[in-house]
Amino acid sequence: MTYDIVIVGAGPAGLSFARTIANKGLTIALIEKQPETRLAAPEFDGRDIALTHQSVRILQEIGVWSRIAAPDRPPIRAAKVMDGTSPYSLSFGGNSEPHDALGFIVSNNVIRKALYDEVHALDDVEIHTDLTVISVATDAREATLTLSDGQRIRSRLVVAADSRHSDTRRMAGIPASMHDFGRVCIVCRMGHSKAHDETAYECFHYGRTLAVLPLDSHCSSIVVTAPINERDSIMALSDEAFSHDIENRFNCRYGKMQLSSKRFAYPLIGVHASKFYANRVALIGDAAVGMHPVTAHGYNLGLSGQEILAREIIAASAAHTDIGSTTLLQRYQRRHMRATKPMFHGTNGLVKLFTDDRAVAKLARRTVLRVANNLPPLKHVIQSKLTEAGRDKRRFPALFRPR
Repeated sequence: MTYDIVIVGAGPAGLSFARTIANKGLTIALIEKQPETRLAAPEFDGRDIALTHQSVRILQEIGVWSRIAAPDRPPIRAAKVMDGTSPYSLSFGGNSEPHDALGFIVSNNVIRKALYDEVHALDDVEIHTDLTVISVATDAREATLTLSDGQRIRSRLVVAADSRHSDTRRMAGIPASMHDFGRVCIVCRMGHSKAHDETAYECFHYGRTLAVLPLDSHCSSIVVTAPINERDSIMALSDEAFSHDIENRFNCRYGKMQLSSKRFAYPLIGVHASKFYANRVALIGDAAVGMHPVTAHGYNLGLSGQEILAREIIAASAAHTDIGSTTLLQRYQRRHMRATKPMFHGTNGLVKLFTDDRAVAKLARRTVLRVANNLPPLKHVIQSKLTEAGRDKRRFPALFRPR
């Protein structure tokens, strides 16, 4: 079998890319190790994604945003960053107008289902499930992939979207820097007696970090980041003990809190590939950059990266030039590297500062929050970078209506 593009991995990044380049006269194959039943009906996994304005604009343009019901994409209208036990916070937003939303919260499984439903209906995309890629070989004209069932397929370009532990990236000979934070993320949902007022909290408590993200008015997504050696003890807590612990750590802001979902634990490992391409191979999503979740930019960077690559490919196809040329892939890398490298290292630096409990670090943390809060230009820059709203005002007018 021969295709123009083979995408390895039918997760959110791979599905997004397939949809973005669809209907452009290209033949596309998606190779996924999971069975199709799991793609069609992904289970809730505890992960709720904070989407920026740029990401919403991309999902709108590829027809996916309209597949997500309004109750499944609640807005964040305000955000507070807190340090230790101090009542002082770095605050963003706080307006109630629709166009003043800082971002939107969507569950990972909801995004995956909307993307699958959109891509599954396409005539020019074939989804091959229950298969893994055993080897990738390339020459000057094409790539040849050997699959786990023994068949071989050829394409002009291979796009790796198979997680931050990408086998395709390794087979292409692309090294990556991995940073083990020595911490674990425990995620779940909790109900509470007081309304959250569409406000997100990031609480850098000593020893642990607690994020509380608004869903329904009396329900929030909870993200606890703790040292990896505390994972088992946290997961072993009874539902009542866990709920009571979170309620106290959150200083009873939302009143009585009660666990309303299963708890899930994910080890925190950051990844940044040294380059985003090899001969006839490109990396997108977590295969290119796997972020620490504290700035909520993982899938947002994945969406923007796949769009950059897709635009290069669509332009090359329209001009009848090579869609897998080194020149094209170098252009993609330059643009995506400019966006991801500062964000990746900046996030890692932020995590290092706000998880360091020495006295000098605590003083630096308090100073950083106060300086950022009291310098409006700096605060505006931080907010624009986190929400990616500034660059999308012209292209996503529905969220930026004049007052």
